Amino acid sequence: MTEAEYDKEQLRIMRNAFKAFDHDERGYIEYNDVQTILEILGQKLDDKAIKALIKEVDKSNSGKLDFSQFCKLAARFVEVEEDTPALASELKEAFRVYDKEGKGYLTVQVLRDILRELDDKLSASDLDMIIEEIDADGSGTVDFDEFMQVMTG
Repeated sequence: MTEAEYDKEQLRIMRNAFKAFDHDERGYIEYNDVQTILEILGQKLDDKAIKALIKEVDKSNSGKLDFSQFCKLAARFVEVEEDTPALASELKEAFRVYDKEGKGYLTVQVLRDILRELDDKLSASDLDMIIEEIDADGSGTVDFDEFMQVMTG
């Protein structure tokens, strides 16, 4: 991928992350910086996963990554905010799919299932905490506005 193929905001984030670790402006970062950078970008990966990613982009096994290699590795982890109207439309469609009977709400059990599908690492207590926060009135249901809030953070 060339720089032109990345989203502008994505490229800005990756360039800033790279520069922060390319202290001497040598044009590369060390392998051991990759894990720290990915953690800053919200990714907690184990050593094995990091090594596999690095190996994927640095075929010569040089011990360092240039900006282009870094972009290939990091681009998949740099989330850029989607445009809100398109996202709202997609979420409305998803809500409609889960609201099979057209009642205008989802039960918290359905929401729990959706969240578990999205992130299978969520524990039961994490899910309870999320549900409690969303269903503040304790009604056991979630309307579209509450659903939208959950999905967009």
